[in-house]
Order: sequence, then C-alpha cells, then structure tokens
Amino acid sequence: MSMTGFGKATAETKTHRISAEIKSLNSKQLDLSVRLPYIFRESELEVRGIVGHTIERGKADLLVTCENLPDAATALPSELNVEVMSQYKKQIESAAEQLGISVPEDLFRTLMTLPESMRTSVPEAGEGEVEILRETVSKAVERLMAHRRAEGLELESFFRVRIEAIGDLLRQIEPFEQERVPRIRQRLEDALSKIPAVEFDKGRLEQEMIFYIEKLDVNEEKQRLAKHLSYFLETIDSPKPGQGKKLGFISQEIGREINTLGSKSNHAEMQAIVVKMKDLLEQIKEQVLNVM
Repeated sequence: MSMTGFGKATAETKTHRISAEIKSLNSKQLDLSVRLPYIFRESELEVRGIVGHTIERGKADLLVTCENLPDAATALPSELNVEVMSQYKKQIESAAEQLGISVPEDLFRTLMTLPESMRTSVPEAGEGEVEILRETVSKAVERLMAHRRAEGLELESFFRVRIEAIGDLLRQIEPFEQERVPRIRQRLEDALSKIPAVEFDKGRLEQEMIFYIEKLDVNEEKQRLAKHLSYFLETIDSPKPGQGKKLGFISQEIGREINTLGSKSNHAEMQAIVVKMKDLLEQIKEQVLNVM
C-alpha cells in the first residue's frame, strides 16, 4: 500500500453542507494536520482518532468545511450591544466637552464602527451534525485508503519488474566471471615477464596468485544478493501490512552486495553490469519511501 493518496466526501444537513478532504504523502511517522470549522472545534480529538487509527503512517492534511445552504440563513445571528454603545457615547461626549469640539453629527454610525458594538452568537454543532461530521470524515478516509491501495498495486508491479531485472543482470555476470580469473592471471604473468633480470619463486608466486584471486571471488556476494532479491519479493507477497520499512532495509542489503560486486569485479563488462544494477536499485529505493 502506498502512503500517497487523496479522498473527499460531502454530506448535507437541513442547513449546511459539510465537506472533508484529506491528502497524504510519505513520512516515517504519522504527521497529521487537521483544520475544522469553529463549530466543530470540540470534535478535533475525535476526528484525529478516526483518521490516525486508519492511515497509520504518512504526512496527512485534513480540511473540513461547513457551508450554509441557499435556504439557510447566510449570516450568524447578531444583535446590538447597547450597553457597550452607551459607554462609548458617554466617553465621546465627555471627550468632546474637554477638548472643546463638537460631537459627531452621525454619532450612531460612529458607535457602530467601534469594537464590541455588535454581539455575534457563535452556533454550536448539534449531535446530529457531529455524527454527520464523523461519517463524512470516515468516508473521505476510506476513499484515501482506496487510492493508496490502487497506487500500491502500481508500486508492486514497479518493484517486481526491477527486482527481476537485477536478477537477470546477476545471471549475466556468470560468463564474464569464468573468463576473469585466467585473464587476471595472464595479466600478472605478463607484467612479471616485462621486468628484466628478476628471479622469483614460482611456487610462492602461485600461492600469492591463489590468495589474490580468492580475494576477488564473488560467489558469496552473488548468493547473498540472490537471497535478498527473493526475500524482497517474498515480503511484497506477505499478507502482513506495513512492510515499507522492511523493504527499505532489504534494499539497503541489496545495495551492499551490489557495491561489493563492483569493487571486486576487476572486469570492465562486470562493472558495466553492476552500474545497471545500481541504477535499478536507486529507482527501487526512491519508491520504497512511499510504501506503508
């Protein structure tokens, strides 16, 4: 399953349209941002629980909006705060008298522009609206998860193609490896023959050559790499959820064996194959970051 996805859901009450949108990207842990209308401020912890329990990992942003329907009142109920306006009036008249200036002609308009002259009552969400909020958020999360599963199938295909390609390249090393040892041996002997008047113990030379060639042997690296590739595919097929971190660790082990193959190859064609392996592995590592 991918960590990338998007989901949206909408529901309506008699007076409001409630919409929930959620999108997610990859992240090592759960990083959840929630934005709710003021009337649902008391439901934030519950909404976080609904989302976090399901998506588990990823950087997710949830936006909930609440719009008035055309038939509903479009403004919040407000009333004049006469007590505050009365205090303002007294202060204005007193200040005008002390300063020797006249009171504004349209005093009422002036009072209306001053802070707290209007009282606005903020509506509270009823249990019915809170229940619709829960359902809407849950549906948006379900659609996000469906999107994640769809992308997860694409990632699975992406990984299989590249893991199998690395396996094919590993098998292509075999013929070059068989000709590599005689070529290295011949190169060492040719180098020694070009040095004049040098006497050496052929038996000791043979031992040193064997030791040197054994250090360049890549059979163990090939076997470990093949096992890591198989383990990667087995992990993809596992029914257990949340395998993204494990796939990341396996890809690191694959990288170690490929790097060792490259350092030991001492052969142009083998090194070219190793470069192709590294390119495929980098593609895998980049996309593994998106896996749950």
